[in-house]
Order: sequence, then C-alpha cells, then structure tokens
Amino acid sequence: MESTHFESLYPDTSRFSEIEKILGFVRNGNSCQLIGLPGIGRSNLLGLLTYNTGIRINHLGENQKWFHFVLLNFSEVRKKPLLGVMKFIFLSLLDSLRERKMNEDYKKVNEILNESLKANDELVLFQGLKRAIDFLCIEKELTVVFLFDRFEEYIPMLSSEFFTNLRVIRNRAKYRFSVVFSLSRSLDDLVEPMLFADFYEFLAGNIVYLPLFDKPGLDFRISYLEKVSGKKINKKNIDSIIELTGAHGKLTRLCLEAILATSNWQLATREGLSEFLLEQKGIQGSLFEIWSSLNPEEQKMISANQLTVCDYLTNIGLVKDGKISVPLFADFIPTLLRQGYGRAQQLVFDSQTNVIKKGDLPLSEILTSSEFKLLKYLLENQGKILDRNEVIKSVWQDTKSVEGVTDQALDQLIFRLRKKIEEDPNNPGHLQTIKGRGIRFVP
Repeated sequence: MESTHFESLYPDTSRFSEIEKILGFVRNGNSCQLIGLPGIGRSNLLGLLTYNTGIRINHLGENQKWFHFVLLNFSEVRKKPLLGVMKFIFLSLLDSLRERKMNEDYKKVNEILNESLKANDELVLFQGLKRAIDFLCIEKELTVVFLFDRFEEYIPMLSSEFFTNLRVIRNRAKYRFSVVFSLSRSLDDLVEPMLFADFYEFLAGNIVYLPLFDKPGLDFRISYLEKVSGKKINKKNIDSIIELTGAHGKLTRLCLEAILATSNWQLATREGLSEFLLEQKGIQGSLFEIWSSLNPEEQKMISANQLTVCDYLTNIGLVKDGKISVPLFADFIPTLLRQGYGRAQQLVFDSQTNVIKKGDLPLSEILTSSEFKLLKYLLENQGKILDRNEVIKSVWQDTKSVEGVTDQALDQLIFRLRKKIEEDPNNPGHLQTIKGRGIRFVP
C-alpha cells in the first residue's frame, strides 16, 4: 500500500547526495548529524527516508526492506524527562511498524511495550525497549535507524544518561542500529562534550551539511504549487526568485506564494522584486529565523561583512565565495541593523514586564525557561561572585528537590547560555566562572 505522506510524492533523486552520505554512515553501523539552516528541509529529508519507497530503493536496492527508519519529532517531547522520552521512542517505533504494515513485528513489539508500561518505571521501560530492539535487529535482522528530528529543541532536557542508553542499545544491536540527529548546528556547539561522551565514538566527525539547493525537490515543489493553485508561474519570475533566495526551500516557496497572491505582476521582475518580497510578513519571519539561528559572534561577522573567517557559515551554505548566498537575506540585514540587531548592547532585566532585553530588543523568546531563570538571577546580582549552590537553588527552585541537580547540569546550562549571549563564548566577557568560588556576571 502506498504511503499517504507528502514526502512519498517526491522524485527518487531528491537530496540524492546527502541521503547517500547518511546511508554511508548507517551501512557502517555509525550514527551522524544532519546540520542545516532553518527552512531548508531537514525534516523533509528525514521524511523522504521514512516514507519514500522509491528513494530507499534508489539508494539501497532490494536491501531496502532490511532497513527500518523511525522518525521522531523531538519538539513533541522538548520538556519531557527521560521516562517520557523513552515512552515516546517506544511508541514511535511501534507506529513505524504499523505504518509499514509489518503486522507480526508490530504485534510482538506492542506486547513488549504493554508489559513494560505496567510498572511505570524508567528502568523497566528501558529494559523493554532493549528487548524490542533485540527482537528487530538480532532476531529479525533489521537495521533500525532512529531519525531524531528537531533535536535542538530537546537540548535543555538532555542528560548523559540519554546517550548512555543509546550506547547500550547500539552495543546490543551492533552494526544494525544507528541514529541521525537533525540539528541547526552540531552537538559540539550545543552541549558540553562530556555530556555525549558515551556515544561520541559513533558520531565523531560524522556530519552531513544540508545545502540550500536541491533541484529535483525544488522542481517538484514548484510544480505542486502550480497544481494546487491552478496558476502557472512565469519562468522568468521563478528564475528571479531562485536567484534572490539562493534556492532556500522555505524562502523560495513563500516568495512564489507571494507572487501568486498578487495581481501586481509588474513587481514580478528582477527590478523591484526584492523590495516587494521584503514587505511580506511571512518572508520577513523566515529571514529573521535565519538570523536568530546564528550566534552573536556570527551575527557580528555578518554585520561587519567579515564573511571569510567562519567555517560554519560556509558549511551551512549561507556564505559562498566570501558573499552571502541568499541575496534576499543580504537585503534584509540593513533593516535588522537599523532596528539594533547585531550591535553590542547592554543586557537588562525589566522587572515590570518580566522580559530580558539586549538594548531595546527582547531576548527572552530565544531563551529556554532554565536559561531565562539563570540569566535573570545573574542580572539581578551582577558583579557579585555567586556560590554554585545559590545559583542551583534559584534556577531549579520549582523542582521538588535540588539535591539531584548536579554541577554538570549547571555547567551545561552555562555553556548553552554563553552561546546565546557572548560574542566569543570561548572567552566570555559576561558570564564568568571563578575557579573555586562560583559564578559572576559582568555587565
């Protein structure tokens, strides 16, 4: 039976190079990270692996039936503790078997899950998950691949135990178990290395950067847009928009939809087109999403037009040959700079609105709850050296007990916050650790 998922409609050559790289790691029993800008289709690529039989056959041939992909959207469990995540993984595995009509396998895994849930205990549930993986990978000889989509949203809840559990599963299934972490930037940038040390050997150096342009996929999306709108888009307009967006998937779609929605066709030429598109709220939102994904150091480089000194900007395809590869984004930057973005400004906490600002700009919306509490406490006590236990009690005051909150959890929180507020997180100017004494915030 054909999949009803939208990704099943894509041509089997979509994202060919990137999928081949991912499967190269999987074939060797390794895991990898899929890194890319917001809006260029990380979720879509994982959906292609999961639901597009033609793509799997194109890469794996008849052996595709021995590969089982489990898509897990971690935005659904971004605030869940480890027990909740284990249930989520188990249920997603079960749903994936039902999706592929693997009825006998579904029945067996469902039995294991129901047994495991009776105790409502994290250890018992994990034992059940191991049994399920043993059954699929060892007894049924399947290669199970977990596809962790939007994994950056779960980062605030991460513990070393999460990666230890993954290692335990991998050690049992050996080369028949892999994980693909889909992220806005690598785990090395988002978490302390020690946090994922247990799983690091299966990930080290295994990064697939997702380029902006995928011609088969983009051609399909354009033809599909024409089909559902009942309108034909002038090829000159398409070429002009692709030139402006650098073929960035979400931006290109939003721009084409803006053209289809307007009767002012004289704007659909290269001259004046950028100004017209930049007036559209959805397009502004997508461009700001790109800007917000960059750390303060990268934003400063872009503001100062120092584009040749950052490998990350080149790797994700935002910079090519020393220039921004998305002209529409380059045209949007002066607007951001006029609004105060990209400038070094004082961090302040407004107690009346309960908002943290950088100059006049709200910073709160890009902070997690724990990051907000930490930064608020530091701003209220700036200049003082704060004992680590004081900080833990302030940040985790809503929990039943702070006894289980480790120094590692605080270090991880500080690591993430520095990435969001420091121009150079490796040489922090604001959030300083005073060895043997505590933590201090310097204005």
